[in-house]
Amino acid sequence: MDLLHERLDALRSGAQDALERALPQAEGTFQARLERDVMVAEQAELLAGFEAGEHGLCFGRLAFRDGRDHHIGRIGIRRDDADHTPLVIDWRAEVARPFYLATGHTPMGLRRRRHLTTEGRRVTALHDEILDLADSQRTGHEGADADAILLASLDAARTGRMHDIVQTIQADQDRIIRAPHHGVLVVEGGPGTGKTVVALHRAAYLLYAHREQLARRAVLIVGPNPAFLGYIGQVLPSLGETGVLLATPGELFPGVTATGVDAPRAAEVKGNAAMAGALARFVADRQSLPESTLVIAHDDGELHLDAEIAAAARQRARATRLPHNLARPHFAFQVIDALTAQLTERIGADPYGGPNLLGPDDLAQLGKAVATSREVHAAIEELWPTLTPQRLVADFLADPVHLPDADAEAIRRTGGDWTPADVPLLDEAAELLGDDDSAARAAAEAERQERIAYAQGVLDLSYGSRTQEFEDKDDEDSEVLAAHDLIDADRLAERQEEADHRSAAERAAADRTWAFGHIIVDEAQELSPMLWRLLMRRCPTRSMTLVGDPAQTSEPGGCGSWETILAPYMEDRWEHVRLGVNYRTPTEIMTTAAEVPRAADPSFVPPASIRSTGVPPWAHRTDDLPAAVAEAVARETRRDDRGRLAVIAPPGRRAELAAALPAASTGPVPDLTSPVVLLDPRQAKGLEFDAVLVAEPAEFGTSDLYVALTRATQRLGVLHTGALPEGLATLAG
Repeated sequence: MDLLHERLDALRSGAQDALERALPQAEGTFQARLERDVMVAEQAELLAGFEAGEHGLCFGRLAFRDGRDHHIGRIGIRRDDADHTPLVIDWRAEVARPFYLATGHTPMGLRRRRHLTTEGRRVTALHDEILDLADSQRTGHEGADADAILLASLDAARTGRMHDIVQTIQADQDRIIRAPHHGVLVVEGGPGTGKTVVALHRAAYLLYAHREQLARRAVLIVGPNPAFLGYIGQVLPSLGETGVLLATPGELFPGVTATGVDAPRAAEVKGNAAMAGALARFVADRQSLPESTLVIAHDDGELHLDAEIAAAARQRARATRLPHNLARPHFAFQVIDALTAQLTERIGADPYGGPNLLGPDDLAQLGKAVATSREVHAAIEELWPTLTPQRLVADFLADPVHLPDADAEAIRRTGGDWTPADVPLLDEAAELLGDDDSAARAAAEAERQERIAYAQGVLDLSYGSRTQEFEDKDDEDSEVLAAHDLIDADRLAERQEEADHRSAAERAAADRTWAFGHIIVDEAQELSPMLWRLLMRRCPTRSMTLVGDPAQTSEPGGCGSWETILAPYMEDRWEHVRLGVNYRTPTEIMTTAAEVPRAADPSFVPPASIRSTGVPPWAHRTDDLPAAVAEAVARETRRDDRGRLAVIAPPGRRAELAAALPAASTGPVPDLTSPVVLLDPRQAKGLEFDAVLVAEPAEFGTSDLYVALTRATQRLGVLHTGALPEGLATLAG
């Protein structure tokens, strides 16, 4: 371990020195600045990996029967020798798999497997597993319990942040982590089965195994809420991976952060797949015909835009099958042509019935006058307006036509903040409208011509000075001058363009049309059909990992079943795996929690807990809920001042409980590292705490209550003022 850390320090020092040398290099040629930026990005990424390796750098050792001996760790490190001999092998490498998969029945060539426990840079414990029973050598660190390392990590106090499980990945988890990344993999598991952390390690593995492809296209991880993203935010950096975009559903439309809150019924209606058709019909409504002829003032006499002209133009534009904004020029051209023909006929008609008296130049002049008329364009805008997604959705919500009356009334809104359920509508609107980038392209071309003109001036000055410099030189110097002149203004201008040095994740966050290399969705059962339309557009290759538990579906618009989610996009062409072992929740708590869904579905089978604490859950009935909760919190914190405690209560109880718990962190994004946090059940999804107090369970829905009861790793208490729900009736009060 001393050798490994000495080598890690040397590598980190080298990367830091290279970074410090590169950063001040702000002057010089474009090429020099480009090289500086590339160097800074590379060294910063290396430093992030070295920092990740600082804690738990090496946690395993594999001794093979054939004499091979490998150390397994968080990152790979090699010696500084001619052969670059491995000192520690990255846990994601194929040769590391026996550390996770080997058993006495299938030793995979191993003689023994060693687990190293460290604190900082100090080894605190060794645990050896003998896999070759014919090997008589003993070290004194053999342990009878092969699960001792796993159980020790599960019993450790929570910190308010999810930790990686790189040292304790189980065989069933390893197979999911390393599964091929093509297509959709559904990972289903009940509370505490580790599905979220498995998905995060899968992201780290895919970035290792398919670095070139995924580093370029990026990986998107979608989590249910900001608190959850904060909770999992350190897992991938601890594994040396920073090039991943984490986002909530409310952050998936660039430029919009959805902070509003919908009523459950409104969120359900907005999430229904029927919204796609309603929005499409709403866009079609904006491609209108005049109810009466529009009279347009013009220097050469009035122009008349009637329903016949508009209908022909609309038919032509719709025939292109382009989105609304991109089809608009086709509508405009047809209208302009018709109005020009109208003007031509009026001005140039031969009174004696002959051909039109206007020549080609006259016709071109009239067409130009019509095409540049503000009045004409105002009429076109009235019939086929240029729209933005925000304007379209805001107008639709103010007047939700093409929906049943009850649904329309549920979502009707004028103004207000965007909500997470609005984000898929904005994305759908953007698809229906398209982006008319003609103005942007024209501006970019004008800017490019300016750069070329500037570059030509630079070359002219350079050529003049070089000619003077070389006029008395020999032929060899003249050849140098000739080579210098090979670059033209166009190429020099291209070199002057500043490259985009943002990471793929940063560029993806700002680009609605970005196609991700892989998408991981947590609590996938909660997403609405409209949100799935958005995500499928973000990943045309359908390379996804979806994790969740249909039994924990609580969002009114959630799809719930995997078939409902995936059938519209890939029928049955997806793989489904299930995690059935509960690592988080002790048997005592899980037995109680399982009775809640079982009350509605007697066939319900929870995941099997592998540990027991000997501490049964308890319930207490009170007439003063805030006071009882405050007393229970004080009692729990006296009992364990190192762990984390969550009070999970219905949203309607938050204000009174927050007043009784002034030290608790609460709000839309609570600080999960705080000793005490106050959450509602939706915020608690995916989180875990040493102790949990559930307040007023009768006010929870079945799924929400099941979630709340299964967040504790050690102790669970229930406080209530009325009767307990049916599933909790057996708790002593």
